[in-house]
Amino acid sequence: MALSAAQIAEVKGKGFLRNRGTECFSGRIVAAGTIFTADDLMAVAEIARRFGNGKTAFTARQAVEVFGIPYDKIDEVIKFAEERGLHFGGTGNKVRPVVACKGTTCVYGNFDTQGLAEKIHQKYYVGWSAVTLPHKFKIAVGGCPNSCMKPSLNDFGIEGHRIPKYDSQQCRGCKTCTVERSCPTGAARLEGGKLIIDDELCTGCGVCVGKCPFNAVEAESRVMYQIYVGGTWGKTSRMGTPLSRLVGEDEIFPILEKTMLWFRENAFAKERLGKAIDRIGFDKMEKELFSNDILERKQSILEQEIKQR
Repeated sequence: MALSAAQIAEVKGKGFLRNRGTECFSGRIVAAGTIFTADDLMAVAEIARRFGNGKTAFTARQAVEVFGIPYDKIDEVIKFAEERGLHFGGTGNKVRPVVACKGTTCVYGNFDTQGLAEKIHQKYYVGWSAVTLPHKFKIAVGGCPNSCMKPSLNDFGIEGHRIPKYDSQQCRGCKTCTVERSCPTGAARLEGGKLIIDDELCTGCGVCVGKCPFNAVEAESRVMYQIYVGGTWGKTSRMGTPLSRLVGEDEIFPILEKTMLWFRENAFAKERLGKAIDRIGFDKMEKELFSNDILERKQSILEQEIKQR
């Protein structure tokens, strides 16, 4: 029996996308903090063998899709997965699966990216799962300015910067300066027998931190975060707009929530965040992100209907 449009839409909302030319679906399994354990992957393999066609693939947003699941097996596979701590999802006009680079273990990582991604997953991907937004909302967590996870191409991007703490009194003016040699942007250089760090060139990548044997650049330099808003990639591309200043860790969650509330209050249905920013003005948006006025309207914003054009 041919499936109706309503049946296809219903299961899409649960994380199942129809396979082209068939009556079967790909089920998308989302991991908290982007991490699948060995037991998770064994369960995924069992799901693929038992319910699908035996094939899987990881998505661009670090979920795993199981291919070839028949429509009449979808409720059964959801129950089977949940009994093993796995959950299908990742579709719809809502917070999408949070992605993160491997900054937790990478030598260039400035903070625990996967740990932060898991917190965002629990608070907003899970906690806001019933909240409908004007369009999809993608969040990415990057550990350094190498930008492997492309935070600036997401609706909300977080990028960790380690700001070097330089004490010129500790600089010995070594002929071969390990800080200067390690700096990839040329921001750190010797002038007149002393190290200088050019703030205009420094990206806060953190590579120089701890390199000086005399602690001129201290190992405990602070981590700050660049936030990007309104990035998109695809048929229509837009680089995310960076907030005008770096933020501390305690500011990330409030700014993220205010961004989503601003999006819900101001964007039209099917309008991405970047389009709404360009239409209304970034300065107006940022003013709200750095104040608490919008939080006072949170409940009314969540209750209101999405704007129609």
